[in-house]
Amino acid sequence: MTIARHVPWWGKIAAKIALSRLPLGRRLLQRLPVFRHGAMDDPAYAIANFRRHHERARRHGLAADFVCLELGPGDSLASAPIARAFGGQGCWLVDSGSFARTDMAVYRALADSLRNADLPAVDADGCRDIGELMAACRAKYLTHGLESLRTIPDGTVDFIWSQAVLEHVRLDEFAATMTELRRVMSANGVCSHRVDLRDHLAQSLNNLRFPDRVWESGLIANSGFYTNRIRFCEMIRHFERAGFAVGVVGIDRWDAVPTPRASMAERFRRFDDDELSISGFDVVLTPAAGTAARDHVTAADGA
Repeated sequence: MTIARHVPWWGKIAAKIALSRLPLGRRLLQRLPVFRHGAMDDPAYAIANFRRHHERARRHGLAADFVCLELGPGDSLASAPIARAFGGQGCWLVDSGSFARTDMAVYRALADSLRNADLPAVDADGCRDIGELMAACRAKYLTHGLESLRTIPDGTVDFIWSQAVLEHVRLDEFAATMTELRRVMSANGVCSHRVDLRDHLAQSLNNLRFPDRVWESGLIANSGFYTNRIRFCEMIRHFERAGFAVGVVGIDRWDAVPTPRASMAERFRRFDDDELSISGFDVVLTPAAGTAARDHVTAADGA
């Protein structure tokens, strides 16, 4: 980790592209920090993260006996037993690939942490494998991204959340993903999302240096550092077009735009400093009045 801090952003791109194409195997790559999909295999982090989103949703009317959906669970399926501990009656875990650890020791440690926090825990010791644990949590793990979202029945999810995931949804699938999240949301449902707009290379905006033809290519998209580069104002418009009422509950900013505007691809230079200085934000989404009939229209709305 200390070495990584001294590697320039362009060196990290080269290293990730090279490493992602070596025959190392997914599990071995996951041991490298640059290829980790979040930190949800840390029980304390996982519980605190879920609690934060859940409390926010409760403030916006989430019922006690909710069905939830986590977009992008990453390296762990911890949200399933945690959601159950918080009163969840069902849980969907949707990702773009099968990244989650299946070692039951991870989930037995999580169950211990839940009990130590005076929260109910499923009997992970009595589960022989991850399939039995998911059944005990009334959870389903789906690993085909947008295609998986489309299999979830209309209006059946009360609580949708993600932690630094929306920026990784492919640009050409973002509008359709938002449409699907709106479609599956119940009439009184709530979304809570944390969005990280930094470049995931040097915590800056170096990702904006590249034209779309390069950044959206398979070379970049499949190398472990892709972000869709949708800016704050654009993402808000996507939410609204999909039929959500938007409540921004927090915005983080740099003191100054961290990457020279002259170094950015042409389409990003048009954004003012106020927009480009936003490094991340938290947002709550609820169904906008009168939008249910539009759910299948907005998928073709585009970026």
